[in-house]
Amino acid sequence: MPYDQSWMGYGLIGGLEAGAIALAAGLVLFGLIHLLGRTQGWSLGLEASWAYVLGLLLAGGGDLWNLFYFNYGRLQSLQLLRARLAEVHDPDSIGLRVLFEFIGAGAGVFLGWLLFARRRATR
Repeated sequence: MPYDQSWMGYGLIGGLEAGAIALAAGLVLFGLIHLLGRTQGWSLGLEASWAYVLGLLLAGGGDLWNLFYFNYGRLQSLQLLRARLAEVHDPDSIGLRVLFEFIGAGAGVFLGWLLFARRRATR
């Protein structure tokens, strides 16, 4: 996340908070993209996929990058690893936060679809 995470909890609580933020981002982005997509003639699949990707990058981009970097980045020294870990809020539960961000962004797009784009059955 590209914002200050010092107020967030640790462990499961922090993961739930990150997921709630991703849910809100997915919901708002789907609403905005749906408004734009209706005027451009986009399909719902295109709108939902862009809302999901943008919501995930907006809400969880920082955590996702840190998770990728710690797994695949070349860390030449123990001091560099300590310096990078000191910059991350709750490095022990970064995988849990990323998981909840994936789920939250998907749930937000689904709720956005329910609120803005679902076709109601006519009688």
